[in-house]
Amino acid sequence: MKLLIDIIGWSGSFMVVAAYGLNSYQKITSNSLIFLLLNFIGGILLIFYTYYSEAFASTFLNIVWVLIAIPAIIKTLRTQKN
Repeated sequence: MKLLIDIIGWSGSFMVVAAYGLNSYQKITSNSLIFLLLNFIGGILLIFYTYYSEAFASTFLNIVWVLIAIPAIIKTLRTQKN
């Protein structure tokens, strides 16, 4: 079970860092769906990992991270429909 949780944590970390790196090098924009989804999914995975690891301050941070991503994803999807 610990290996699975570690894989979840590393995957979440990779996604968040990938989003930041791709945005920093202007490969994706901060309002692109891929950027927002990488942050959202990465944050969800990190919530599981940090909660399991009892790193509750990081769990809180990732919950906020995900809550910020949700309305941004909705806004982006609505914009793309129009």
